[in-house]
Amino acid sequence: MSGKILVVDDEKDILRIVAFSLQKWGYEVITANNGQEGLNKISAEKPDLILLDASMPVMDGFKMLEQLRNTPDWKNIPVIMLAAHSDSRDIDRACTYGIVAYISKPFDPEKLKETIEKTLSLSHSKS
Repeated sequence: MSGKILVVDDEKDILRIVAFSLQKWGYEVITANNGQEGLNKISAEKPDLILLDASMPVMDGFKMLEQLRNTPDWKNIPVIMLAAHSDSRDIDRACTYGIVAYISKPFDPEKLKETIEKTLSLSHSKS
C-alpha cells in the first residue's frame, strides 16, 4: 500500500518513530509540529491521511480538526488521532469531527499499520 501521510505531533521522538515506521511500510511522510503548521502543509502536500495528536502548542488537534472539516477541499481527508490521553470526553469530541480511529499513546505499531491500511483502502475505494 502506498500513500502520502501527514503526521502532526509536537513530540519530536513520536514524529521520528512514526515517520520511520511509515517510510518502512512504503508511505510518503510529511511532518508538522502543531496544528497550524499541519494546516499550512495540507494545501501544498495534499495528504491521503492525517495522523494527528490532540494536545499541541500553537493549535491543538481539535482546532485543526475543526478547520479541516470546515474547509470543503479538506473535509474528507481521513484522520486518525494519536493521543497521549484516552479520556472519553476527548474521544467523543474527536468523533464529532468524523475521525477514523482514536489510538492512545504508547501505541502498538502493528495496530497503527493495520488501521492505516484499512483506512487508505476504504478511502481509495470511494474515489
